[in-house]
Amino acid sequence: MMFRFAEQRRLLLQAEFLRIAGELPALGAIRFWPAGDLAEQRVGPGSELEILIIHDTDQPFRRRSDFFTTHLRPSVGTRFLVYTPDEADALEESDLLLRRTIRLSDAVQA
Repeated sequence: MMFRFAEQRRLLLQAEFLRIAGELPALGAIRFWPAGDLAEQRVGPGSELEILIIHDTDQPFRRRSDFFTTHLRPSVGTRFLVYTPDEADALEESDLLLRRTIRLSDAVQA
């Protein structure tokens, strides 16, 4: 039986976030944040890595994460939540995910 599995998962998610963070600027990310369980410091055994990204793109919202998934090939379950700069500005006060993520963690500027 493995003890402290949540702590091991947190370390794994943090390491993968740091790896991905090093590559995001080269892929055109303007700013990005850890989001979800990692940002809220409530990582459990089933937690996935969530990254909120500001990226200038003309792709529809539902297709934007595909670009990052194929280029970065995450080693853990990862959700890329990608907003354009205009969307982020317009939705920063009304979108719960944006508001919460921006409040909980510091942006990484590319």
